[in-house]
Amino acid sequence: MSDEAKPSSGEHKSGRVYEAARSLHSTAVKDLLSLGVCERCIFRLVSVEPFVSDLSSVSASTLRSWLESGDEEDASSEESRVCIVCLGVLQLVFSDAKQTLVRSECGSDYAARIMDLVKEEGHEFDSFALEVSVPSTIVENDRAVLFYLKGKYNSEGWVQSEKISVKDALKVLVLDPLKASLGAKSDSSSFHIRLTYSKASDEAQCASETTKHERKKRKTGEENGSTCMSENSFEKVYEPCILSVHCNKMPIFFSGRYFKYSRNVSQSRWIIDDERMGEASVEEIIGGNILPACFGDSYKFHAAGREDIDVRMLGSGRPFLVEVQNSRKCPSQESLMEIEEKINNSEKKLVGVKDLKFIGSQCWAMMREGEAEKQKQYAALVWISRPLEEKDINSITALKELKILQKTPVRVLHRRSPLERERTIHWMKVEKIKGSSHYFLLHLCTQAGTYIKEFVHGDLGRTSPSMGSILGCRAEIIQLDVTDVKMGDF
Repeated sequence: MSDEAKPSSGEHKSGRVYEAARSLHSTAVKDLLSLGVCERCIFRLVSVEPFVSDLSSVSASTLRSWLESGDEEDASSEESRVCIVCLGVLQLVFSDAKQTLVRSECGSDYAARIMDLVKEEGHEFDSFALEVSVPSTIVENDRAVLFYLKGKYNSEGWVQSEKISVKDALKVLVLDPLKASLGAKSDSSSFHIRLTYSKASDEAQCASETTKHERKKRKTGEENGSTCMSENSFEKVYEPCILSVHCNKMPIFFSGRYFKYSRNVSQSRWIIDDERMGEASVEEIIGGNILPACFGDSYKFHAAGREDIDVRMLGSGRPFLVEVQNSRKCPSQESLMEIEEKINNSEKKLVGVKDLKFIGSQCWAMMREGEAEKQKQYAALVWISRPLEEKDINSITALKELKILQKTPVRVLHRRSPLERERTIHWMKVEKIKGSSHYFLLHLCTQAGTYIKEFVHGDLGRTSPSMGSILGCRAEIIQLDVTDVKMGDF
């Protein structure tokens, strides 16, 4: 190359790595090479310079030549060995799910392989967060080598400098190439790519038999301040780690309000002794339509309260959230409107939906705040044991902000704590039913958490006062509808 020619980017990188190599403590490097420590772990543990992505091009042969030690045959043998510290992680070598050995020459080659595995998952994303998990053996061996170096080279300044972990070193090597391969930025994204390295089983039976003994020996040596180190000080490694790549998207949420038109539909899937209770569930009808549009793994259904299976949800509908786990895509608002239309126009018309939309993670706070403040309105068909009189209607209507005490209803005592709660009936109105003096419609607005059925019949005196005690006669509830759930802007 002439004096006027400009060095290439690769030559610049080689130059920087060469300078870093020249700064290494040669005796320490020879020690680590003889133990079976890979070239990148050597840079990690011995260099005073920051561990940079340029080191992805470092090989044992070049390291030996820069240090003017050993021959190429020895270096080639070193490169084929699995590092006794990182177990091949920083050598960019691993076994895949089919137990096939995969070796990458550099960070870009490695990133391309990861990209292929990520794309198989089918996720849509423009940013990602990279996570790395390694077996505990790597951490233990790393600690043992550092202890050895500090004992033997304690007077050297580089020994005291902070060392980058194997996990973080791998990120340095592959993060930029991975961003380029995926065409995405790296940040605290809701989409996570997790590289999980697990230790392969040793082919040599004797290795597994001596593992506990060697660990105990190494620990004893550390406690006694020993600086003696050999390959026997480590758990034997004959194969690189097995790498599995997992992609996960943080949950996404959809909100809306639902209507329940049937008295034989539960809110959530209800199975008793392997037998379904009810014709269907709100959860399955809504969640079962949203999940396929997201290509997600699963979903959870959350609602602002619940109604019994025999109670209809009418009026303005009940607020709900659908939480989708690991969605591959987020459906457009147009797609959500199609889902809404599909549910509303279903042949059986068991459930309806309105205001279906994608919503951010702040929805949880909104739901909790709304639940604390919400009021609910009902329409109850009531039967009483005597004819309804005009004075009854007036006395009921005159009651405002009525405080009642409710013990946990008998019908739910098997699954709820036996507590006594104070609740408020904000107002009540009576609507006569033509041709029937023993039946009437009771419209009422109550505090969230009020047991309406028990307020009507008294639940054997466990709710006081009740409609029966107010009218001085037996009262029974025949049917109940929820007509409004007031919950702020939700």
